[in-house]
Amino acid sequence: MTETTLFEDANWPRAGRWPSADSLGASERADVGVIGVPTWRTSLSATGGHATPAAVRTALQRYGTFAAGVSWPSVVDFGDVVEPDGDGEAEAIAAVRRAVSACGLVIALGGDNALTYSVALGAYGDSLADAGLITIDAHHDLRDGVSNGSAVRRLLESGLDGRRVAQLGIADFANSEFYDRRAFDAGITIVRRDDFEEWTIGDIAKQALDVAGSAGGPIHVDVDVDACDRAVAPACPASIPGGLSAHQLRRTVRLLASDPRVVSIDIAEVDATRDAPDGRTVRLAGLVVLEAIAGFASR
Repeated sequence: MTETTLFEDANWPRAGRWPSADSLGASERADVGVIGVPTWRTSLSATGGHATPAAVRTALQRYGTFAAGVSWPSVVDFGDVVEPDGDGEAEAIAAVRRAVSACGLVIALGGDNALTYSVALGAYGDSLADAGLITIDAHHDLRDGVSNGSAVRRLLESGLDGRRVAQLGIADFANSEFYDRRAFDAGITIVRRDDFEEWTIGDIAKQALDVAGSAGGPIHVDVDVDACDRAVAPACPASIPGGLSAHQLRRTVRLLASDPRVVSIDIAEVDATRDAPDGRTVRLAGLVVLEAIAGFASR
């Protein structure tokens, strides 16, 4: 996609032009913090996901900060974690923990889905025993090993209680019976793709929050954009035709982010180097960031 110079209007403030978190004083806090966690090295599909945080920051500037009924909160940018895969996971966990200590909500820009492990652990801090997880994803991410397909399994093995995990948008023909059974055996609540046509998004979000927040601990939300229809998310290697609509994803994220128990959100599986010429997937990821901020502002 060829970038053009953006028209400037003093009466139309643009999103994404947020100060560095370094601008915060020692005792100062911001409402929302953005951090890049560009995981990619262990992806099961070839990906250039490490280019995505920068692409999303650029795409954000195409949007304004006005949303009806929303008083825009303060937002700061913590920059990117360097090499967050492998041995770098410890630094990613520490970086997210620092961001959570300074903000009411942290939004992590991936990267592939491997970031969910580091971001969630960093956000939970010492509260893993009471924590909850909500994923919006076509896949269970319960595979063995270390990859973008194993983050949820690794969190369970670290001590996250599967009875406080809700997975939204799980798709037919995108999983296996083995991993579906693994999710069931772990006590995970599964909301399948078709359920989004039968239930209201409000009911889906409420059920997920009730499950993940049942022990009163912090909730992390993993937004895997490949839950969406491939027509709106062609830059997600594993997106399939017939997934969630862009509106369904955006609305679900805003409702989840409106709950004060949600302390962190990650946005995963967008490969900015493989997007459509119009940049539609990266632009959708940018809108997910804005929906999360708007949800936080409604608390």
